[in-house]
Order: sequence, then structure tokens, then C-alpha cells
Amino acid sequence: MLAALSIRDIVLIERLDLAFQPGLTVLTGETGAGKSILLDAFTLALGGRGDGSLVRQGAAQGQVTAEFDIATDHPARALLAEAGIEDEGSLVLRRVQHADGRTRAFVNDQSVSAQMLRSLGRRLVEIHGQHDDRALVDPASHRSLLDAYGGLSDAAAEVGTLWRTLRSARSEAETERARLTEAGREADYIRHAVEELEKLSPEPGEEARLADRRAEMMRFEKIATDLAEAQDAISGSASPVPGLASTVRRLERRAGEAEKLVRPAVEAIDVALNALESARLYLDAALAETDFDPRELEKIEERLFALRAAARKYACSVEYLPTVAARFADSLDALDHGAERLKGLDARVAEAEAIYRRAAGELSRRRHEAAAALDEAVNAELPPLKLERARFTTDVQTDEVEGQADGYDRIEFWVRTNPGTRPGPMMKVASGGELARFLLALKVVLADKGSAPTLVFDEIDTGVGGAVADAIGARLKRLAERVQVVAVTHAPQVAARAGNHFRIAKEALADLDRVATRVAPLAPDHRREEIARMLSGAEVTSEARAAADRLLKGAESVK
Repeated sequence: MLAALSIRDIVLIERLDLAFQPGLTVLTGETGAGKSILLDAFTLALGGRGDGSLVRQGAAQGQVTAEFDIATDHPARALLAEAGIEDEGSLVLRRVQHADGRTRAFVNDQSVSAQMLRSLGRRLVEIHGQHDDRALVDPASHRSLLDAYGGLSDAAAEVGTLWRTLRSARSEAETERARLTEAGREADYIRHAVEELEKLSPEPGEEARLADRRAEMMRFEKIATDLAEAQDAISGSASPVPGLASTVRRLERRAGEAEKLVRPAVEAIDVALNALESARLYLDAALAETDFDPRELEKIEERLFALRAAARKYACSVEYLPTVAARFADSLDALDHGAERLKGLDARVAEAEAIYRRAAGELSRRRHEAAAALDEAVNAELPPLKLERARFTTDVQTDEVEGQADGYDRIEFWVRTNPGTRPGPMMKVASGGELARFLLALKVVLADKGSAPTLVFDEIDTGVGGAVADAIGARLKRLAERVQVVAVTHAPQVAARAGNHFRIAKEALADLDRVATRVAPLAPDHRREEIARMLSGAEVTSEARAAADRLLKGAESVK
């Protein structure tokens, strides 16, 4: 419920702090005192459209804060959790309106979008009046209200789940059918492609590996020629090794005659021979490494040619060929086994449809029963509201050919305001005052089913008086036993029924050439005086006070 409302610098309101209680709260005051300003400010806090003209003249910005006490399982808390907003105890909505038209929204002091604020506001408060009928404009809300009244919300949710299961099964079957049809149109091509690609058997990364090996072999081919020439120079027919070896042997035979002269030369030639032998060994190893079979290079080039030709044929890169092969294999599998698989999917669709239709049919039957009961209950409330010649009807249009997530039924509240006239949608047929009273009758019957925890009624008693106003007050009080009700009213009969009473007044400020709107809770004596004013006008007479006493005493019982 709404626990507190604080307003700063909005139109004629400089500073206002109100505490609200459960039950029925009324706001009264003379015409022009600022009741509409108060509601506009409250609507702003609930995510309504901002407007720079709402800011009090001379102020840079205005601000409205609404605090709510709600149950731990209230849907608004799930919305907070989904948005990652801290949720500890009370829920505080705050809206800052700048004079230049900009607004900022906060929930529990965390900045949010205006859309988020509106989503929370719709879950917390419903505002109803002759011209503010947001809660009943959308026929989709009529269906949910009927389901709530008949205790069918869980059944409706189950039908929604079954519908989604059916839709998923249909989608899967249609996808398979489309794939099978597409594969059937290109059967010969697909079989040829599968055969060709299976024979080619491309592997991921194969092109890069083959290209690298081919480049390596071509490099080796160029290097091998130079290596062979070097090897021939060292160990071939022109090699200096035999001559050097013969020279060493001759010198060694002379070593005994002149050791000092011969030995250094022999050792140096030995070093050269050893170096040449080492070079020969390195060249032999290098030639062995660069040795390859020319047929291998030929095979590599043929393989690359085949892979790249296939890639051009199937309009893809060589790297993507394995994926293309897998896709064609899947298509061939669809051809070979798709009919059997599709038969199984169609069976699943038929089963899901049968289950959905049974549940939707049963829900529709129960909705018709609930509609009849709702019609009877609402019509019983109409005569005291001076709608005795009117008729309320829950129009249930059932189409079992094409179900939806909500079942077979399109539901809309219809009314007939006078005998002999054609019934039609309540929003189109009823006048402003009639609509407000139809709405009140509905809300009384529905009580806390499918309703926000706080209901605001804006002058729904306009144009009525006496017994009708008293009937409206009695029903507002009865409704307030289930949900919090705030009513802006000009009817003393309604005000007398309230448990909490605020008076709105416009006061001239002594030190300034302007006025301000004030709102104050009324104590019992002041409350009697306010109701007497509502009865008699500007001059409160003793007769009006006595009548106010009778109204207050009679209001203690709920009719």
C-alpha cells in the first residue's frame, strides 16, 4: 500500500508530506483547491509523463517521492530483482522534474529509466476516474481479470506453457519439412557432391600444410644444386684431398732428416684434410636432408589443384570444404532418413496439440462459467449506483480453430446502458459517469483479485448525489477492506465513509503575493465541519452540522 507521499515545488505545492493508512482515505476541498495538482504529482512519481510546467514558479526543479509497503511476494519485488535494484523493506519511487522539461527517476535511490518507473507504478497503483480508465482500456486486462475472479490464473498459465511447447514442436517439424523439401529438389546434385567430397576427403588445415611442404621442397631443390657442386669440389675428381694426402706422406718420410722444418707443415696440412673431411660430412648430411622424391612434389601439386578446384566449384574456401562436405552429408541424411524423422516430429506436434486443445477447451469452459458468475455479481451492484436499467456482460468470443497462448477466448467487458439499446464494449458505450460507476461495481466484485494494492478514484461521484453517492461510498468502504483506496470526492456521503480524511485548501501567503496549496489530515471535529461544508456550501449552518453527524454515524455500518 501507499505509505507516504512527499511533494516539493510542484505547481502550487511548496512542501507537502502525507502519511497514508490502510482502508479508505478521502481527499476533499473546494473546486480549484489543488486536488488535480496532487494527483498529477502522484502520477509523476508513478512514471507519468513529465512536464516543465509542473515545477513551481521560481524553482529550478520539483520532486515527488512515494513510499510503498508491499508484501514480500508482490510482483514489483520480482521486477526489482530482475533489474538488480536493492530491495530491503519499503519501496521508494522518486521523480525529479526540472523546469527545462528534463526528468530523472529513482527507485530506492538507484537511478532508473522512466519506463522502469512506469512498470513499477502499474503494479503498485491503479488510478480510475471519469476520464482516467487506463486499467480497463486493454481487453487483454479483461481476460486476466476474469481469470483472477474465477481462480483460473494457474490454468491459464499452464495453457500458455502448453502453447509454447506446441509452437516449438511445430517450428521444429516445419524446419525439418523445409529441409527435406529443399534436399529433395537437389537430390542428384547432393548425392554427387557427397560422393565427390567423400572421395576428396578434405581435412581441416590441409591446404596450409601442403603449401608449406611444397614451398620447402622447392627451396631444397634450389639449394641442392649448390650443395652437390660443393661436395664434388671436395670429394669429386677435382678434389685436392688425394694430392694433399700424398704430399703429407712424402713430407713425413723426410721428417727424420729435418723434423723442425717438416713437422709444422705436415700438421697444418692434416688440419686442412680434417676440415675438408668435416665439410664433406656436413655436405653429405645436407644433401641427404634436401633429397626428396620428385613424385611427392607432383602429388602435392595435384592435391592442391584438386582441393582448390573443389573450393571454386562449391564457392567456398579450401578451409571450409570439410564443413561443406558435412552439410551435404546432412542433407543426404535428410533425404535418406528425413521422412521417418519428420513422421516422428509430426507425431510430437499432434500429441502436443491434443494436450493443448484439451487444456484450452477446459479453460474456455471454466471461463464461460466464471463470466456468468461475474456478470451476475456485477449486475447486482448496479441498481444502487443508479444503473438499474443497465446490464453488464462479459463477452467471451471463442475460436477453437486457431488457439493462442491465452487459449481460445477473446474476452471484453460489454455494457448496455438502457433496455432496447445495443450492447457494446464498455469503454465505447458508457458515458464518463456511467463508466466510473461500472468500474466501481467491477472493482467491488473483484476485490483484491487481479488488482494493484492501491486504488485511486478521482471524483467518480461527479454528477450524482443522495442515495447514489451513499451507495458509492458504501462500496468504496467495502472495497477498502481488501485493498487500500484513496478517493478524491465532492460527495459528503462518500467522505463520511472514510477512515482517513485529508482536506485540500489553497491559502494566500501573507508575506508574498501568491498562494500555495496545503493538505492537512482532519481530526474528528474538523472532519465533521468539512462534511458540513460539503453539505451546505460556503456558510456552515447548524443544520448542516447535524446532517454531517447523521452521515458520520450512519457510515459506521457498511451496506
